[in-house]
Amino acid sequence: MPDGKPTVLIGEILDILSPIMKSAPLGLLLRAANEADLAAITEIYRYHVAHGTASFEIELPDMEEMTRRWRETVRRGFPYIVAEIDGKVLGYAYGGQYRPRVGYRYTVEDSVYIHHEHVGRGLGGALLAEFIRQCESAGFRQMVAAIGDSTNIASIRLHEEFGFRKVGTLSAVCWKFNRWIDSVLMQKELAEGDRSTP
Repeated sequence: MPDGKPTVLIGEILDILSPIMKSAPLGLLLRAANEADLAAITEIYRYHVAHGTASFEIELPDMEEMTRRWRETVRRGFPYIVAEIDGKVLGYAYGGQYRPRVGYRYTVEDSVYIHHEHVGRGLGGALLAEFIRQCESAGFRQMVAAIGDSTNIASIRLHEEFGFRKVGTLSAVCWKFNRWIDSVLMQKELAEGDRSTP
């Protein structure tokens, strides 16, 4: 699995970026997250927990908890990437095994979060493109996105742009903000998929 150490400039991955990435901000730097990024990551995520339905969490995790999660993700060898402009972390992406049983070890689930003041700038697509690249290099064969809220059209379209297909909707599985919320499942084949053994 990737160690996450190389720093990647946006220009180095243009061959796998979709058309929506053409307008990604100049100076965008994609790199492995480190402990110094956790304050910014925590701020970004807490906003989405408090105000959005991308996450089904209710209680706002503190920086200690977010640091614990980051360390566990890195320990298990999954990519954890930040998008930085002018020294400021404006978004991040990370993955985890889709389900804990060992048979799922070649299937990864993605998560992408962008600072709420910087959505629509191409950051999400840049992060997802690099996350996919690292996961393919690591030998994963399938990627799953569990998108909170069937009305989250921006996230659904972003994943479609990168070749994800809808495989189902779990209706009314979350109660948040005094309403029932769906979860949309999307899937993308990585590398050779099921056409060869791992």
